[in-house]
Amino acid sequence: MAYGKKLSLKAKLTLLYTTLMAAVVCAALVLLFSVSNQEILSTVQRKLRDRVAEATEDVTYRNRDLHFDSDLMELKDNVYLSLYDTNGVLLYGKIPYGFDQTTQFQDGNLREVASGNVRYYVMDMSSLVDGYGDILIRGITSVAEAEGNFKAILRAAFIVFPLIVVFAALLGYGMTKRTLAPVKKITETVQDIRRKSDFSRRIHLGEGKDEIYTLAATFDGMLDQVESSIQREQQFTSDVSHELRTPIAVILMQCDALLERKDLDSQIREEIGVIQKKTAALSQMVSQLLILSRADQGREKLVMEQQDLSELLEITSEEAKERAAEKNIAVYTDIQPNVMKKGDETLLIRMWMNLLNNAVSYGKEGGHIWIHLSQTADCITAVIRDDGIGIGKEDLPRIWDRFYQADPSRSGSESSGLGLSMVQWIVKVHGGTIQADSELGTGTIFTIRFPADG
Repeated sequence: MAYGKKLSLKAKLTLLYTTLMAAVVCAALVLLFSVSNQEILSTVQRKLRDRVAEATEDVTYRNRDLHFDSDLMELKDNVYLSLYDTNGVLLYGKIPYGFDQTTQFQDGNLREVASGNVRYYVMDMSSLVDGYGDILIRGITSVAEAEGNFKAILRAAFIVFPLIVVFAALLGYGMTKRTLAPVKKITETVQDIRRKSDFSRRIHLGEGKDEIYTLAATFDGMLDQVESSIQREQQFTSDVSHELRTPIAVILMQCDALLERKDLDSQIREEIGVIQKKTAALSQMVSQLLILSRADQGREKLVMEQQDLSELLEITSEEAKERAAEKNIAVYTDIQPNVMKKGDETLLIRMWMNLLNNAVSYGKEGGHIWIHLSQTADCITAVIRDDGIGIGKEDLPRIWDRFYQADPSRSGSESSGLGLSMVQWIVKVHGGTIQADSELGTGTIFTIRFPADG
């Protein structure tokens, strides 16, 4: 059962078709052999009768003497002919070597006679010769020779049968492959949609009335609905994010204005500061969400210019050190100078900031962060490593999902769960790859690789 589950549907159908064809051919051959054996023996017996009957015309009596046609001495159809007088004296003809000549005559009776280790069919017939009287004609043919013909057919069948099975297997494979070709196209299209997240793709098998074409049409219909739902969701997210920017900006402006007043007591000033901090985090989340929604719709415009990644990373590292100092986290940098890359400056700065903020947010008190950037002839490599709380194996694959947080209680209240989604998209649009390695309680390593320009 387990082995069967490992076989592809194509292999299963080919095996089933081949087995059925082999069974049908085998049954047909058994029936054919059974009929053929009887037919061969019947044919031998008929030829023996005919040969004996023909012999009556080859004997004449002239000038007081019997005359025999020379055809009686010929071995036609493997039939031996011999002629006797009524006393059993051989007059003319041939007898198989080793045949018991004492075998009694039985007029008009075809029978099987064993002589030594050989079996024969024997046919006796009396014939009246004008002017002479009765003579006895005996026809003898070997049963073994008849059976030899059958065995030859049987041997040929044993040779042909494997060839038939192989041909059936090839034919079954070809038919199955052709039948399942639409299924292969469906699978490849769905896998491509899953890999590229391109829900505008369709299977488009064309016109057809069988179940596979119906399945493909159902998939296309479902993809139409999914794409429509995603577009509505993306548009909704974009509209909401855009509409929230104005009230958030107003709140931040009012907070700034209130904090500039000198007549506020310390408690109110502290409460306004909390509002300002939360609103700033909300503003950042809305900004990132708006960028991602535009990216989903293909509407995010990138300004691709030659950028100094080393300088951008140095700037964001200095900002990260200030925040890390609040948790007594030491930040170490190993940044190769003048690492150049064509890209969007705003997005690249946001990429570094999100990664470093993530390292600080999940870092331990008194921990460490290591920042590395280097370039070879064909690759730019950046590594952000920390010895913070780490990420569990079950959470690691999902850290790129929007709004997903492995441990919200440890990430800080201002975390939106969009940071790594944003980072992954920025890396992708710049032609790079990002990999996360982590162990719970040990720390996390983010490795980014870009192809070197030029």
